Amino acid sequence: MSNREKPRGRCTGFLVILVPIWLGCSFPALSSVLTIEVKKGTTAGIPIAIVPFKLYDGVPEEYQPADIIDSDLGLSGRFESVPRDTFLSTPSDLESVQYKDWRLIKSEALVVGKVFHLGNDQYEIRFRLIDVFRETQLAGQKFIATTKQLRQFSHRISNIIYEKLTGIEGAFDTKIAYVKIADVKVQGEPASKRYLLQVADADGWNPKTVLESPRAILSPAWSPDGNRLAYVSFEKGRSMIFLQDIWSGKRSSIAGFRGLNSAPSWSPDGKKLALTLSRDGNPDIYIFDVGTSALRRLTRSTAIDTEPAWSPDGKSIVFTSGRSGAPQLYQIAASGGPVKRLTFDGKYNAGASFSPDGESIVLITDQGNGHKVGIYSTRERTIRVLTSSQLDESPSFSPNGEIIIYATQKSGRKLLATVSIDGQVQQTLKFQAGSVREPAWSPFKRKL
Repeated sequence: MSNREKPRGRCTGFLVILVPIWLGCSFPALSSVLTIEVKKGTTAGIPIAIVPFKLYDGVPEEYQPADIIDSDLGLSGRFESVPRDTFLSTPSDLESVQYKDWRLIKSEALVVGKVFHLGNDQYEIRFRLIDVFRETQLAGQKFIATTKQLRQFSHRISNIIYEKLTGIEGAFDTKIAYVKIADVKVQGEPASKRYLLQVADADGWNPKTVLESPRAILSPAWSPDGNRLAYVSFEKGRSMIFLQDIWSGKRSSIAGFRGLNSAPSWSPDGKKLALTLSRDGNPDIYIFDVGTSALRRLTRSTAIDTEPAWSPDGKSIVFTSGRSGAPQLYQIAASGGPVKRLTFDGKYNAGASFSPDGESIVLITDQGNGHKVGIYSTRERTIRVLTSSQLDESPSFSPNGEIIIYATQKSGRKLLATVSIDGQVQQTLKFQAGSVREPAWSPFKRKL
């Protein structure tokens, strides 16, 4: 088929700027806003060869699905990408695959594909996933996409491959929320900081601004349906908790009491939020009913109770407390009752977030050598350290529980990073400008 061939058919002051994302915004779909550094461990994953897709006339040259798929699968720690310089051939469809070429370089799985330009900003993406040793197709599909959707559909291909080979649902086409801090320079005036609450693809591409403010923004938290964010804003000179629809930009304040209003966390059914408030004098955990605005106090302590996190079944809440002297994790039933201490190892354990299956809790732990990302096993009641950096914070599971995103600091700059749950693969997402912190991974886009 020639390059011109096409498939048949078309299968100021306290100014706050609200910017609805994905609506009425123009962003270069394929332009890079970050670089990604990858650090791999010694454990090998499934050997997979991802052949650069054949791009026909009219397809943007900078778009290559194989690069995106390669990056996605490498992020998980479950795959070992076969180096392209070892490829003996470069097929783009099933019929042209010479299986011996791939067995010789010890590839167990093979991905091939092609992209056509259909005209009128329409592209067709085809791919096939092949079992090299059985010489059979495991998956194959085609997608119709616009220019802005090209990366999204590449992530979907990654999801299909990931699930077919691991049995676990892929999460590469989900989103992350985070806070970016940038210095803005106006001629004749000193530079000032701007805080941007942004949402981007899970790999950090295609960022969209949800909120911009000259005051701090903290603790973004996704609603279970992926349509709203709860967060803390200091736009009025004090902490307040807001809910915001990420599609329309519509928002409302749900907690602006005297004192501290912080750390919102959604219940699994999306009907309640756990909050940290000091309205009654001491920072404690409260439950806010989203439908009725009713407020119920959950903990009562002379220490600081903060950073609540719901268990996936909605029956209990884990939180950080200094009631034992140093910050440690505690658990309480969502209906109230006695408090149980969970963590004892290390001098600092905080910032809890549950894995989707409820069997693990990601946290920030200090075992005597800095603040690192760790995983607490709810069965074994032990902590396993995953990272080697010194100043990690705000860890969050991917919705399939396979990857953790967190904020860290290198050379005085705050960055986002990811680590696979076995700690074998770590990636650092370096944005071109500004510092980035407070990451939160979106849920799968599902109806409750």
